[in-house]
Amino acid sequence: MAEVNRSPAFWRSFPIFEDFDKDTLCELAKIASYRKWAAGTVIFQRGDEGNYMIVIISGRIKISLFTPQGRELILRQHEAGALFGEMAVLDDQPRSADATAVTAAEGYVIGKKDFVDLITRRPKTAEAVIRFLCAQLRDTTERLETIALYDLNARVARFFLATLRQIHGNELPESANLRLTLSQTDIASILGASRPKVNRAILWLEENGALRRTDGIISCNVERLLNIADPEED
Repeated sequence: MAEVNRSPAFWRSFPIFEDFDKDTLCELAKIASYRKWAAGTVIFQRGDEGNYMIVIISGRIKISLFTPQGRELILRQHEAGALFGEMAVLDDQPRSADATAVTAAEGYVIGKKDFVDLITRRPKTAEAVIRFLCAQLRDTTERLETIALYDLNARVARFFLATLRQIHGNELPESANLRLTLSQTDIASILGASRPKVNRAILWLEENGALRRTDGIISCNVERLLNIADPEED
């Protein structure tokens, strides 16, 4: 089994821990355990006890819900640098969704008791955790707004902009390249649409100069994406 990365810089790269001091990050490394999951592994299911959270160091893990009819709604797709499972750890409630490894994945598991003990002993860390949870809530609100209030072309444009912001932050370059690991089916599930409709929207964005696809690379014209994502009212 691989050793846990002890570097404070590594742990600070995860948004929830970025304001933790060095001593706290060193303690965090001590309570983390390395894990890996094969593609297709169900890590946890809705209703399970939430007794740990996970930070991802490689691979992709989806968070999803299933209707009684078997239809899947993908809530998020997490890759390296992301954390998930924290909500059930912090509010002492069961898991609210399923987590499944889409590809082979690696990460660190942090147990509920150890993490709660850590933030209880170091109250300033609780402030950082609250800021992280508020950011998550704002992101969820924006996602719901995107699905409810925008047409599909704008929703797809907003999806690409959100992906670019994960890489570049809020100050986006004029143009940027992406290599997506998500399929059009995955994007459709995230946006609440069908794959054919998402495909047509991507083609429309290409025709209007917002995107260009070449050998798996998507070249994004940020200004045009912004104009499509938030069209001015007449």
